[in-house]
Order: sequence, then C-alpha cells, then structure tokens
Amino acid sequence: MTSYVITYSMGVADDRLTELERRVAAIEEVLAQPGGATARGRVAHTTGTGPHRAVDADTFWALEGLAARMPGAGAVMIVGQVTLPDGRAARWQEGAATTDLLDDEWDRTAESLAALAHPVRLRLVREVLRAPTTARDLSGLDGMGTSGQVYHHLRHLVAAGWLRARGGGRFEVPVERVVPLMTTVLGGRR
Repeated sequence: MTSYVITYSMGVADDRLTELERRVAAIEEVLAQPGGATARGRVAHTTGTGPHRAVDADTFWALEGLAARMPGAGAVMIVGQVTLPDGRAARWQEGAATTDLLDDEWDRTAESLAALAHPVRLRLVREVLRAPTTARDLSGLDGMGTSGQVYHHLRHLVAAGWLRARGGGRFEVPVERVVPLMTTVLGGRR
C-alpha cells in the first residue's frame, strides 16, 4: 500500500500544510461566531452512487480538496492538529488510495484495533492523553480494576504502539499516534 502524504510534528511543513492551517483558522473563526457550528463540530457527509453531487465547498473543503487530488476511485485520509494538555503538539496527515486499501491485507491491523477494543483500555489511553501518568496512578481511578488488571491492559496498549513507557514509570501516547488514535475514536462514533 502506498501512502501519498505523511506529515507529523517532526516533519517539514509544506504548502499543503500552510493551506490546511489557513482552512483550520477559518473554521475556528466560524465556530467562534454566534450561531456557528456546535461545540462538537458539524458532521457533514454525502452519499449516493453515480456522478458526484454538488456539495457546499465550505462544508466539504477537505473532501473537495482530496477529490481534486485523487480522482478515479478516490482515497481516504486522516488528518489532525492537536495540542495535548502537556504541551506536546501532534500534526498528522496520512492518506491512501482506495484501491491500495482494498488490495491491502486488513488483518495486519487486527492487533492494533484489538488493543483498543476494551472500555478500560480506551479509558486508560484517554487518561494518559490528558497527562502522562504512572500505572499506580491509573490503578487508583474508579472502575479500573486491580493493579494487575491495569498492568495487563497497559501491556497490550504498549505492544500495539498506542502507549509507550517513559522515565519515572510514566506512560504517554507517542505523538505520532495521537491523531490516528483520535480519528479512530471519532470513526467509532459513527
């Protein structure tokens, strides 16, 4: 499978990133205005078969840009810009052509997705995103289970790359996994 663009916090910004930042600023301006989109953001989608329907360019700015760059069967992408409470910044963009994804072996992602497929693990990751913390601190949260259960869940999350251990027994979400994690959670809401 060939990804056509990957940019993250340690990468070099290019014209597309500058354009994306301009568009995000425009969205933030709309959200700040009375009567703008709700705090959860505006969900927009279009479905159907046959020729593309006319869509609102302001609502579908990212989709229209992707369609212009990837004609034919199209593509999908994940993109985001996040500043975590601990100050780390994650900027990520990755895309793949539809045909590449359909031809790829999806079972390669099973372990990664399975590591997130437990309510306690999702809560652990969310707590660590809020502030890198220790297993002991996580064990003290209501509903987490025993310290042994917490360590079991943490091992799965580390093995799948969603978390990593850092000095002082603390765990953190690697910055290069922040946006993919958040887009996975967002996609799971549908």
